[in-house]
Amino acid sequence: MSLRIGAKLPHTGSSANGAAVRSAAIALEEAGFDSLWVSDHVVLPERVASTYPFSSDGVARWSTDLDYLEALLTLTAAAAVTSRVALGTAVLVLPQRQPVLLAKQAATLDALSGGRLVLGVGAGWLAEEFAALGASFEDRGPRMAEVIGVLRSCWSGRHEGLLVLPRPVGGACGLPVLVGGHSPAALRRAGVIGDGWLAQQAAADLDPDAIAHDAARMRSAAQAAGRDASSLRVVLRVADSLGRLEQVAAHLSDLVAAGVDEVVVDVNPAGDPAGDYGLLRSA
Repeated sequence: MSLRIGAKLPHTGSSANGAAVRSAAIALEEAGFDSLWVSDHVVLPERVASTYPFSSDGVARWSTDLDYLEALLTLTAAAAVTSRVALGTAVLVLPQRQPVLLAKQAATLDALSGGRLVLGVGAGWLAEEFAALGASFEDRGPRMAEVIGVLRSCWSGRHEGLLVLPRPVGGACGLPVLVGGHSPAALRRAGVIGDGWLAQQAAADLDPDAIAHDAARMRSAAQAAGRDASSLRVVLRVADSLGRLEQVAAHLSDLVAAGVDEVVVDVNPAGDPAGDYGLLRSA
């Protein structure tokens, strides 16, 4: 299978409006990208006290004072103006969400998009956000497995004597759930209960060997659970890749050898997205 190439759909700051989301989705699909992905925060604190997992020193240096469109509603807007691209979350903070309502929302979006939703989920890292939503931060890891179980039960159409309809287009197992994170527990969850793993690395620090190591741990967990490890997908979100796509392209063959099935990069939809896609596709 050839490497799939996805793009982050801008939906924050100056892009946090309907016209920008729709025009970006159209431009990125026309450019050739295989998928569009959004991130997820419901609220952000004025000052981040939590340890940020995606920097070497644990400090979040980006401004939290920006408009930030909700993930699933943003994908619904993108679904309305596209017909081919997969639509993914990278990642939805799962333990913060009410699972039955999320099951309904995800199945609805899957139906409206013709079966194009990919639900990338993670345990989250921002304790202040959990507190604002009345969710427990301490047990967010174990809750991941619980919520995924509820989602799939709902997607079967019946959950604890209740009808939860519509089902996803492909049925209860037809809406893929990719588990994010790099901790041993996250990799184990990806292998045991996920449909694959959603990894993240910064463009300046791409490390195919680390991806290969973690992907092997995920697949070992799957095999130990009696699952077909070869059926699990590996999607790599390459953060901070705007302006660094040549650097990303230079690593693609090694990433494929490491087991990556899809990369998701940052692209300027108003620039030359077709050229960006061509650069990556020809690598």
